[in-house]
Amino acid sequence: MTFTADVLTGAGWFKSSYSNDTPGGDCVEGARLADGAMAVRDSKNPNGPAFVLTGSAWATFVDALNGGEL
Repeated sequence: MTFTADVLTGAGWFKSSYSNDTPGGDCVEGARLADGAMAVRDSKNPNGPAFVLTGSAWATFVDALNGGEL
């Protein structure tokens, strides 16, 4: 699956509840895309690159985190 910058246009970004709220802190934002994919970016660089995973890959990643595998 190929993702281009246009799929992120108008994405509803939200900040991770685990992000540090201090200026310059560690901030991760996510956006659920229309096709079920998940985009992740550094909130300090909103025009920079985003890491995009398919919905099933994102679910596998979250399950691995919750299961202590990572």
